[in-house]
Amino acid sequence: MENKSFSKETICVQGGWQPKKGEPRVLPIYQSTTFKYETSEQMAKLFDLEESGYFYTRLQNPTNDAVASKIAALEGGVAAMLTSSGQAASFYAIFNICSAGDHFVSASTIYGGTFNLFAVTMKKLGIEVTFVDPDAPEEEIAKAFRPNTKALFAETISNPSLVVLDIEKFARIAHSNGVPLIVDNTFATPINCRPFEWGADIIIHSTTKYMDGHATNVGGVIVDSGNFDWDAHADKFPGLTTPDESYHGLTYTKKFGKGAYITKATAQVMRDLGSIQSPQNAFLLNLGLETLHLRMPQHCKNAQKVAEYLHDNEKVAWVNYCGLKDNKYYELGQKYLPNGSCGVVTFGLKGGRDVSIKFMDNLQLAAIVTHVADARTSVLHPASHTHRQLTDEQLIAAGVAPDLIRFSVGIENVNDIIADIEQALAK
Repeated sequence: MENKSFSKETICVQGGWQPKKGEPRVLPIYQSTTFKYETSEQMAKLFDLEESGYFYTRLQNPTNDAVASKIAALEGGVAAMLTSSGQAASFYAIFNICSAGDHFVSASTIYGGTFNLFAVTMKKLGIEVTFVDPDAPEEEIAKAFRPNTKALFAETISNPSLVVLDIEKFARIAHSNGVPLIVDNTFATPINCRPFEWGADIIIHSTTKYMDGHATNVGGVIVDSGNFDWDAHADKFPGLTTPDESYHGLTYTKKFGKGAYITKATAQVMRDLGSIQSPQNAFLLNLGLETLHLRMPQHCKNAQKVAEYLHDNEKVAWVNYCGLKDNKYYELGQKYLPNGSCGVVTFGLKGGRDVSIKFMDNLQLAAIVTHVADARTSVLHPASHTHRQLTDEQLIAAGVAPDLIRFSVGIENVNDIIADIEQALAK
């Protein structure tokens, strides 16, 4: 089965694993650290990247490769690598092309965990970031670039501020500065948006969210479009375009062409840092992917109805969902996400923070959990939970209003979800 020729729905169900005669129809779990060879020479060729094959699960595993291949096909990319978490995917995507003394630019509205990774931890490694307002004009964002800037990073739909990214604008800015655009496509998933089609070069996901869809396993993935010409900007990306002494002087772009970025990420970054996804988790992720094309339309349909209900309720101060016609991001949503955005709606209640907390405590069907984007409806108050160490001023700077409720609409019956909101508001 050739992945590229099939639609996304078919790839969700059958991509990645093509059994041969007498092999299991369902992707097996290769729960083994090691793989056997007949001669020392065979193993040596694998270690020198002269041949492809399996020798140690930290680098590659057949279960993980099948799932990575399915996700690459869904996004329209050439190759992908699974990681142990979305955080690891964010880190490796940048670290694969940045080293001490380098700089990159990121949208300021990104997920709090990614913001800390970029602003605090990567700074300790000598890699600097400049945050920009994704809604700012091109000329203003372009001012953040320096001679040592190596990448531009943003989220398709930001968590939890739900800013819809103008991907074409960001791709223009990145490419005019000779760097790749890295997009976190977690909330939209390739079912609702494929950023490569709008000019993005690398895509990452926290597969923990909609891709797994059942809150069973933490994971991440990095997908490469194969479209960025590293050799055209060879001086910026020596790690890819000059010999790697840890592999006998092999040059990734010369040897692997369009597969250079992911091969380096696997053979070098994963080899040394080791945040692998277990084959067991990859197997569970694959089960989630098989129904991704069915779940996403249901999440979006339900979220649209919930957003409309909240929009018309006099107890609600504000609601943010790009499917609402008066939303700031409605036009961008129609352009990049015409079939729906995601199941996450944010809103605030009249009476502010305290009323928001009381409302959440009264919900019965929706659960208060530190999670988002799975089959079950869940809710979080970032100011009290994920961002509780920040002052109100800092919250606003981070794009998180003190009264913001992040409501992740599940795939239950929407009337039951709305009834739950209604009874909690009544109390």
